[in-house]
Amino acid sequence: MKAFILDRYKKKQPLRLGDLPEPAMGPGDVLVEIAAAGLNVLDAKIRNGEFKLLLPYKPPFVLGHDLAGTVVRTGANVRRFKVGDEVYARPRDGRIGTLAERIAVDEADVALKPKNLSMTEAASIPLVGLTAWQVLVEQAKLKRGDKVLIHAGSGGVGTFAIQLAKHLGATVATTASAGNADLVRSLGADIVIDYKRQDFEKVLSGYDVVLNSLDGDTLRKSLDVLKPGGKLISISGPPDPTFAKAQGLNVVLALVMRVLSLGIRRKAKARGVDYAFLFMRANGAQLARIAALIEAGTIRPVVDRVFPFAATDEALTDLEAGRSKGKVVVEIR
Repeated sequence: MKAFILDRYKKKQPLRLGDLPEPAMGPGDVLVEIAAAGLNVLDAKIRNGEFKLLLPYKPPFVLGHDLAGTVVRTGANVRRFKVGDEVYARPRDGRIGTLAERIAVDEADVALKPKNLSMTEAASIPLVGLTAWQVLVEQAKLKRGDKVLIHAGSGGVGTFAIQLAKHLGATVATTASAGNADLVRSLGADIVIDYKRQDFEKVLSGYDVVLNSLDGDTLRKSLDVLKPGGKLISISGPPDPTFAKAQGLNVVLALVMRVLSLGIRRKAKARGVDYAFLFMRANGAQLARIAALIEAGTIRPVVDRVFPFAATDEALTDLEAGRSKGKVVVEIR
């Protein structure tokens, strides 16, 4: 099968289009012929070597964390899916590789594709949808009447998280450029902070939750927005000891993460705020719940640009430019 292969860790390292053997399947796997693959900032960070300690993939390997496609084979123990099912998924860590024609995915990581979405639209959802769900529903336990600040509202996670937060009944503030203000308002944002002209930490206060996906400076300033007992949840780091324990990392890595997060954890504690780092995980059951919201019209995908499979490197470059409204998607077939 054809796949785009990463031969070595390096910033802006081009991917190589090559041939690979058919994916090996286990008894609990489904083999999916991939129609489209969403790109994420995580793909670029892995390629650049930023996650070598947490996700020690050994080059050569295939990047890609989002897929939509059709089941073409099932393992002996698979009960929830059959050949011909249209599905979408975020394969679990250690088994990524959606920038390819086919992939074997654990049944537990897969869900039926939302019926009202094309393959391209569906491929834009899994990673950002699961991230938003695990931050807002699982960790923050966002409820009606809460106030939440979602940074980078026009990005992949932001466009989904705004819609989910509104569905949960929250008042939603977001940071975005003036050019993207109409987009984020159309998704449900109540308050839009123009990050180029306004200091969000001086405008907002008394918030219950902040979802941070930006740099350390934004993370620290976000503490000023939260009320005592509020929750600062970051998907861009620094990883904390709770995350290290959950990942089962060795003593050295756990110590490194404790040190890296010490500053923000101390500042949060002094303000009576909880800090947590979230690295989303694959979850087919959650994707099924997300699909139901999409089919009900509660959440819609936001796709910025679509590239053909042959232009995968160009798509990754476009993603890294950081100007995408929503997601960048590669059509495999």
